[in-house]
Amino acid sequence: MIGTAYAQAAGGAAGNEFLSLLPMIGIFVVFYFLLIRPQQKRAKEQKAMMEALQKGDEVVTAGGVVGKVVKLDENYVTLQVNGTTEISFQRNAVTALLPKGSIKQI
Repeated sequence: MIGTAYAQAAGGAAGNEFLSLLPMIGIFVVFYFLLIRPQQKRAKEQKAMMEALQKGDEVVTAGGVVGKVVKLDENYVTLQVNGTTEISFQRNAVTALLPKGSIKQI
């Protein structure tokens, strides 16, 4: 009699196991659309911006340094931060491209 009760409970629970997985699947879908997908989009835009850098562009680095690109290398970028000072950064330290004329005087 007890064995029969277990057998019936196991047969009825098989349909409920799938239903119990639906909230987990839903959470994964929400995380994908709210977190993963936008982050991939930003990374793609950042990579495209770094590849499109050229001499004369005005940029901001991760440390907040604003300057004009004077020399580009495969891995490094050299910025002119005032009339005579040039600083080299890793190319991935450039975080934003500024509109032309943003820097008042260099």
